[in-house]
Amino acid sequence: MNTTPPRLRLGIPKGRLQETTQKLFVRAGYDLRISGRSYYPDIDDPEIECILIRPQEMSRYVGQGIIDCAITGLDWILENGIDVAEIADLRAPWPNYGTVRWVMASKDDSPFHTVKDLEGRRIATEAVGMTRRFLAQHGVQANVEFSWGATEVKPPILADAIVDVSETGASLRANNLKIMHVVLESTPRFIACHDSLKDSWKREKLECVLMLLKGAIAAATRVLLSMNLPREKVQAVLKLLPALATPTIATLADPDWVDLSTVVEEKKVRELIPRLYAAGARGIIELPLNKIVE
Repeated sequence: MNTTPPRLRLGIPKGRLQETTQKLFVRAGYDLRISGRSYYPDIDDPEIECILIRPQEMSRYVGQGIIDCAITGLDWILENGIDVAEIADLRAPWPNYGTVRWVMASKDDSPFHTVKDLEGRRIATEAVGMTRRFLAQHGVQANVEFSWGATEVKPPILADAIVDVSETGASLRANNLKIMHVVLESTPRFIACHDSLKDSWKREKLECVLMLLKGAIAAATRVLLSMNLPREKVQAVLKLLPALATPTIATLADPDWVDLSTVVEEKKVRELIPRLYAAGARGIIELPLNKIVE
């Protein structure tokens, strides 16, 4: 009889997304440790087995059922054209977890201004499939070549134009490139194998993992404000709080005072605290949040 306990095989993206993904899991409550010598990260959950894979390959292994679920970019899901279940968009206000753009670019002084100008020309890119689909959408035939890296330095000698990923545009500007088109906007996605979702244990487990990850992302830009205030000042303070805030009000030992706590966006706290104090709030405390599960 097979007594091996069930495990969820989870793909962790190697490379650009790796460090932020590790921090995300830590904020979600997992002790995820990635060694430079191993492609099997340690995690303090015996029901999860992690494997470190480049995002470019992740959807292929998930689609084949070798990995149950994983984090990878929308760009590589579309590039590979693999049928996987996209469970959640995990964009977050952290490095490499926001929106990145795949752009078509050429030299500032080149005669190429739109995709139509690239008929019969050479385009270098790591995303060959994506680029070919974009060209087909515009009725353009061009020679699309796979680029092994340093794509931005290839125009004008090795290529007439490129399709490359850009987060800030700094690399393009440094190489005197102009953006002709935005080919795709991509964000990190949580994906799963369709067959894994049919397994009730695996589905429940991955949903629990995803709940904690999304809770950590939801808390990334918010803090908890707690304060004491006279009961007659409650309405005045409530008017100062953001419309989406849902404060909790509790009576203190002194019946004329209450404790009020609420979750607000961290960027609003600097202006909010002086106004709360002027309205009668005292003992104002700002606390960081690890997770918000809504």
